[in-house]
Amino acid sequence: MGKFSEGLLNDETILVNLNICAGHTILDAGCGNGYMTKKFSELVGNTGKIYALDPDRGAIANLKKEVEKTNIEAFVGDITKPTRLKAASIDLVYLSTVFHIFSESQIEEFVKEIKRILKPNARLAIVNINKEDTPFGPPIEIRLSPEELRRKVPLIPKILVEVSEHFYMQIFENA
Repeated sequence: MGKFSEGLLNDETILVNLNICAGHTILDAGCGNGYMTKKFSELVGNTGKIYALDPDRGAIANLKKEVEKTNIEAFVGDITKPTRLKAASIDLVYLSTVFHIFSESQIEEFVKEIKRILKPNARLAIVNINKEDTPFGPPIEIRLSPEELRRKVPLIPKILVEVSEHFYMQIFENA
């Protein structure tokens, strides 16, 4: 939901903590309008590759037009289902303000797909809205605290960072 989080997050804090290097392959899952996809693209350079995935056909169609002849490949898809990405091909999966909408069975499928596509020791970054009263966002009941998120994602939790007044980012490592 790039449309939702754009402007609400501290992109610099996110990018610094993601530690993206030239040549990395990144999946922006639930990329929305692709505003973070484009930032990732600049950081990985010509030797890197960015996959932008979203179920919204309109958003992907627009993004495809914007990123022609770049290192970004945008496609329609759902990260809670098998994707066409190669096994062990991704250095970083970035998921922003999407996880709270997954059902328990979708979380299981998400974890299965993440484990399949991440390289060994690669990372998963999940940005979530705090589980507290905020002036916007989904109902508190469906939000996850960092502790609840760590219980649902069976990867190694590494960095937990506040990325704006109402959001946190948890980075996991694929062991």
